[in-house]
Amino acid sequence: MTATAPLPRHRRRRTVLLRWAVVLTAVLAALVGAGWIFAVHVLGSVKQTDLLGADAATRHADITGPVNVLLVGTDQRADQPVDAARSDSIIALHVTADHRTAYLISIPRDTLVHLPADPATGFAGGTNKINAAFQYGSQRGGGISGGVKLLAETIRTAYGIRFDAASVVDFAGFQQVVDALGGVNMCIDERTTSIHAGLTAAGKPAQPFTEDSAGRLHPVRGVTPVVYEPGCRHLSGAQALDYVRQRNLLARGDGDYGRQRHQQQFLEAVLAQTGSAGTLADPVKLDRVLTTVGHSMTVDTGGVSLPDWIFDMRGLNGGSVQTIRTNDGKFDSVNVPGLGSCQLLTAASRQLLHDVTTDSVGTFLAAHPDWRGGGATGGSSL
Repeated sequence: MTATAPLPRHRRRRTVLLRWAVVLTAVLAALVGAGWIFAVHVLGSVKQTDLLGADAATRHADITGPVNVLLVGTDQRADQPVDAARSDSIIALHVTADHRTAYLISIPRDTLVHLPADPATGFAGGTNKINAAFQYGSQRGGGISGGVKLLAETIRTAYGIRFDAASVVDFAGFQQVVDALGGVNMCIDERTTSIHAGLTAAGKPAQPFTEDSAGRLHPVRGVTPVVYEPGCRHLSGAQALDYVRQRNLLARGDGDYGRQRHQQQFLEAVLAQTGSAGTLADPVKLDRVLTTVGHSMTVDTGGVSLPDWIFDMRGLNGGSVQTIRTNDGKFDSVNVPGLGSCQLLTAASRQLLHDVTTDSVGTFLAAHPDWRGGGATGGSSL
């Protein structure tokens, strides 16, 4: 297969896989727990559109059996066209047939795959990093829907997973949700130096590094980067976003897998805070959180109404959502001319994704218990 040319590099505004979970786990659970008046209120603010097209699993009027949801985070900024954004976070959310357990499986954005052709945009297909699928699908008028459709088709072609629903959340929405919660409590598990946030000698915010076309970082003279030291602390929305964006200067040198782990920890923290007594018992705060979530989402419900989704997923809560690391959080890299360093999924990771199609992820985890993510409240144990 011939590698497709890499698309132009753009300034990154990282979003996180976790916003999805807020939508389809914590938020659903919180809505049910808080009562239908809040559910009706927030549902009115959710944007709904066809994201999956013909590649969606059979559309249905109710939800039975196992469910797969494609969760996508993009790096699009408000001043950036849709077709300039790649999918920075890609998660397969698998809900078991009894709708009581959910698994969040992150697919590394640099995973090397074959991208199918997209006649709608004139894209001929080829080998590339999986996060390029969203950008190629969104070009020439494809927009967000085109990006999600090509990404979903890429995952189905590569791993056999068909999705029943999909969701996309924007950067501003992510930060606003955390701020609406009043921040989030997280345990930092490794010294993390920010390449995006820093301070000048006068205490003014400034970017501490520049990045050249080859992805190399260059310190900016007179700017000290923000450093997140190990330990538990309360983070604002801006701080949480900055922390989970980082992959370059992590103390463990674990790159994207470290960022993936931090995003999963963040998800668990948001789930815990959304379902906490302090949030559920405060009608004004809960209203603000859920309305913010609704405004930040674009969803394809697969033909099922949002109230039905909420009712059928009422058995899910923060404790029933499990995060899983692909490749057990270890690198399996290959250098591809024109694409740079790409990730390969191991045979075990491909088995994990196959087990999504047979609703047997629990069996896989029983055999690979160390693949579980987590640790939002106990970072030192990771």
